[in-house]
Amino acid sequence: MTISRRIDGLRTIAFYLPQFHPIAENDAWWGKGFTEWTNVRKAQPNFIGHYQPHVPAELGYYDLRDPAVREAQAQLALEHGINGFCYYYYWFNGRRLLEAPLNDMVASGTPDFPFCICWANENWTRRWDGLEHEVLMAQHYTLDGSRQFIRSLKPLFQDERYIRVDGRPLLLIYKAGLIPDIEATVAMWRAEARAAGFDDLYLVACQTTGEMNPVRLGFDAGVEFPPHRHHAVWLNARVHLTNPVFGGLVTSYRAQVVQALSRPPEEFKLFRSVFPGWDNTARRQDQGTVFVGSAPEIFEHWVAEIVTETLERFHGDERLVFVNAWNEWGEGCHLEPDLRYGRQYLEALRRATHVDTQMRKPTPRRRTRYLRMMNVGDE
Repeated sequence: MTISRRIDGLRTIAFYLPQFHPIAENDAWWGKGFTEWTNVRKAQPNFIGHYQPHVPAELGYYDLRDPAVREAQAQLALEHGINGFCYYYYWFNGRRLLEAPLNDMVASGTPDFPFCICWANENWTRRWDGLEHEVLMAQHYTLDGSRQFIRSLKPLFQDERYIRVDGRPLLLIYKAGLIPDIEATVAMWRAEARAAGFDDLYLVACQTTGEMNPVRLGFDAGVEFPPHRHHAVWLNARVHLTNPVFGGLVTSYRAQVVQALSRPPEEFKLFRSVFPGWDNTARRQDQGTVFVGSAPEIFEHWVAEIVTETLERFHGDERLVFVNAWNEWGEGCHLEPDLRYGRQYLEALRRATHVDTQMRKPTPRRRTRYLRMMNVGDE
């Protein structure tokens, strides 16, 4: 009989996008009734064999204001090795956006599923990249504004479901390097947390842009945020374009996996992250970045290797692995089932985070098979 038990102490956390319900701001910026599904539905393939559009399977084109949807997501995640969601938290100088799903989840107490937040502290722009192109909602930083931000989190930190590391609420910052006087800001955040009755914070800086050593900024650890830091293998010349104005990038998922598994250990605490695929054609049709060559088996191998490394390097509550993402449908980066793969990526994740996968030693045949899978030239 095959043993199938979650690895003790390991926690797998998936980033969670709340932009699947209409808000007044998106109505004004993009048109009445806009949600992330608006982009997802209109995506078209750019070359022969290009998998677009991504069509949701069992959960459908849901609305996150529906508590039954959030319950179904949590149940599906729990059954497949996900131990919590990391909600993107959109705070702009005291103004919040896309707050309804998180607010409703906290107020209702359901689903009974762990969560934390990541402050998505970049500008909202028309190009979806946070850069200075047609800024729709800007971030302006002051120490007092950052104090208001951390105080806004107190009700979340008090929730019994909120994810903690050694008793400290886990807080991720998407682009810590954008915050002026970050060291003073972090010190103030910690003081505010202690004054509110918490045992400090466990602060994690996403490895997106700027300073890569989070300890120098006053953080406890960093977290990978792939495909950031990926060195692209240019595959545009190998595909037959069907969109004559496509000026984006076609690159290799398998090269990403090889690079990730070849990354030497850092001098600071770094939580590893994986992603099942990436294709932001839905958001940037003619200028998107498309990773080709993803498959559930390759994803499973990547997760299993990262799990093994995490168990070797960390102990206790710090045994964390992150997944980008649970539901980034507009970036072709989702564990939620679609019509092409169904639950295959979820099932791959479950196998990789359970004991039966870790007990299987890599035989020469399996080793050869993985080497063949990672052959970038076979894209």
